Amino acid sequence: MSGDAGTEYWQRNLWVCVFGSLTTIVAMTLLLPFLPLYVEQLGVADHAAIVQWSGVAYGATFLTAALAAPLWGRLGDQYGRKLMLIRASLGMAVAMSLIGLSQNVYQLVGLRLLAGLLGGYSSGSMVLVATQTPRAQTAWALGTMSSGIMAGNLAGPLIGGALPPVIGIRMTFLAAGAIIFVAFLATLFLIKEEPRPRRLNQASSLGGWASIGDRRPVIAMLVTGMLLMFANMSIEPIITVYVAQIVPDSGRVTIVAGFVMAAAALGSILSASRLGKVADRVGHWAVIIGCLLVCAALLIPQAFVTAGWQLVGLRFLMGLSLGGLLPCVATVIRHNVPERRAGSILGYSTSSQYLGQVAGPLAGGFVGGHFGMRAVFLSTSALMAAGALYGWASRPRR
Repeated sequence: MSGDAGTEYWQRNLWVCVFGSLTTIVAMTLLLPFLPLYVEQLGVADHAAIVQWSGVAYGATFLTAALAAPLWGRLGDQYGRKLMLIRASLGMAVAMSLIGLSQNVYQLVGLRLLAGLLGGYSSGSMVLVATQTPRAQTAWALGTMSSGIMAGNLAGPLIGGALPPVIGIRMTFLAAGAIIFVAFLATLFLIKEEPRPRRLNQASSLGGWASIGDRRPVIAMLVTGMLLMFANMSIEPIITVYVAQIVPDSGRVTIVAGFVMAAAALGSILSASRLGKVADRVGHWAVIIGCLLVCAALLIPQAFVTAGWQLVGLRFLMGLSLGGLLPCVATVIRHNVPERRAGSILGYSTSSQYLGQVAGPLAGGFVGGHFGMRAVFLSTSALMAAGALYGWASRPRR
């Protein structure tokens, strides 16, 4: 069956992939509230060392995930996307369970590295959904996928804050591994992938980039994916300090900061599938450029807020505007690369998003420390506006 028509199982595939992506993202992020406590339990006593090892342990998963994403994408092109999802869900279930059995901080970091290496369920799901869904509904389906991913990012820290006091830190990891194992079973028995045609030797000898005619739209999408995560994450290192400057009651600083962090993710959850539908009607490039410009405009007043509720509202609106980017990025890539290479290039797209997730906090912390809090918002706004201009210049002319 052609990629234009999709498969008869595409809706069932979509909902299984949403569930699997949600559970794996929750597992990757749930340790945020209690990671320093777990590091201390594992024998690290010095306060500075606890902070340092917590940062290393958290970032380890995203580092190996970024490095491995293109490889898993290429193997998915060769051997099937469902097989990659089975591998990722089973690997994550095992890795998360083992993290709960760690005996020292070195094992924790090593297993976090392993989780990133073996994971990749959400990126693999995006590839499978993109290639097995009818083209006319691709952006909506990918928007629904994005909502599941964002929901995982939002729910992970909330679950991580609620479960350990009830069942303990180690049991929290084991419970996460058990839920991911359910996703593995659902993937194994419920997802149906169309048989893959045998590739010609000439086709198999072409690298992912060599098979693309006009590479400008694809490169523009890699940049857009990086900017999406950069804009979301650049405020993270300074958010509590910034909120403390505008909230007079010190006892409310952390709760307001939590609302600010959650607001953008909630906005993206609500808008992703809706903006995907809009993109299917009016064009993906129009939505991408519009979302980047709206985000750039919303970042400017964030630099001049005088109350916590103003920042929460603006971050929510920014999340609404960013929600349309991820599905449109994947859809544009799908439409501009051969189907047999979609996994490889979408793997690079995932890596670029992880790059933004790493670069955003680093850049935000540096700019905030050297040039002030407002400079973080204003410089990120300038980057988003530049990304919109670059997208406009890179769009295909028909």
